[in-house]
Amino acid sequence: MEDYTLPFWIYLAVLTVFVGGAIKKILESHLSAAAPPLVVCLGATVLAERLWALCLPAVLLLGLLSLACCLYSTTRTGTPPATLPVHGKAVLITGCDSGFGNAAAKRLDSLGFQVFATVLDLTGDGARELQRTCSTRLTLLQVDITQPQQVQQALLDTKAKLGLKGLWGLVNNAGVCVNFGDAELSLMSNFRGCMEVNFFGTLSVTKSFLPLLRQTKGRIVTISSPAGDQPFPCLAAYGASKAALNLFINTLRHELQPWGVQVSIILPSSYKTGQSSNHAYWEEQHKHLLKSLPPALLEDYGEDYMMETKELFQSHTKHANPNFSPVIDAIVQALLSPQPQPRYFVGPGVGLMYFIYSYCPFSISNRFLQKVFMKKTLLPRALRKQFGFNLNLSLHNNNNNDDEEEKPE
Repeated sequence: MEDYTLPFWIYLAVLTVFVGGAIKKILESHLSAAAPPLVVCLGATVLAERLWALCLPAVLLLGLLSLACCLYSTTRTGTPPATLPVHGKAVLITGCDSGFGNAAAKRLDSLGFQVFATVLDLTGDGARELQRTCSTRLTLLQVDITQPQQVQQALLDTKAKLGLKGLWGLVNNAGVCVNFGDAELSLMSNFRGCMEVNFFGTLSVTKSFLPLLRQTKGRIVTISSPAGDQPFPCLAAYGASKAALNLFINTLRHELQPWGVQVSIILPSSYKTGQSSNHAYWEEQHKHLLKSLPPALLEDYGEDYMMETKELFQSHTKHANPNFSPVIDAIVQALLSPQPQPRYFVGPGVGLMYFIYSYCPFSISNRFLQKVFMKKTLLPRALRKQFGFNLNLSLHNNNNNDDEEEKPE
């Protein structure tokens, strides 16, 4: 032991802190049930290899690894985390006609929250279901979040119900995906439609209700999408709106920290929400797109190329998860945890996808997205013609060369 100098021990300490910090960060990403132990083993292996390379005594090496295993086991098998009391807490949820919003309103009402649920249609099936199944604590508000007057009226109605009491939580759930296809084939109205709801609508609601949230040092929970962080093919309009939303929410997290307001983003995998599994809706959108595109652009891409995109999307939605419980559980955790996470990765594969996107080379993460999400087999028509022309030209040149070689001297 006396052979080791002070710089060596400093290097060892820095290396241990670095590897341990990396493992902690990856574990907090909620990769999956099986992934954290795997990541811990990999990190421990790297650390052990470096220590062994430095000729650290075997006894000390085993001691360090045993200590690391004990600490990890303690953190994984400890008592369930404490949650804040629900009594007296009020929450407003947007987009409760169906999907996550509807399910969240039911769950939070059953837990004892005073719930303000916004819906587009007060006479719709979703609103009637909430009235039938929830307690009298739940209040339905008719709100189109793209209409500032309706947002302000919802604020006045909420204040009237709360009295002097502030709002504990805001769950920004309302969102849309109005098209699916290549960015060049997406209409400008699709980009504007996504931005109006997913970004500007959520921005309007958040700014309007912030004074009530600051009053209670409450929570903002926003349902976003991995498409806002990663370049999913054929989701440019939706992804761009979610990217703007993610940046706004992340900025808000820093700005509201002095006020004591905690801000979280929930990033779910594919779930059957809204119009995602409504084939009639997407058929109508597809027909409208074909009629709206300039003839030259439609010729370059081809109707068969666009049809394949639509069919791939419909196939993808068939495998979407109909069970909203993991997302609703994350909403509850973000509202009631004493120390909520900035991000909740919900659903199989989301944490792994972010891990690949964050730590792997670009070529690997890019191929991963293309293979997992969009397995297209057709090229746009213009490219097929171009490749066919080049192939024919190459074959023609090869034949000419063969003829020249066969000519007698």
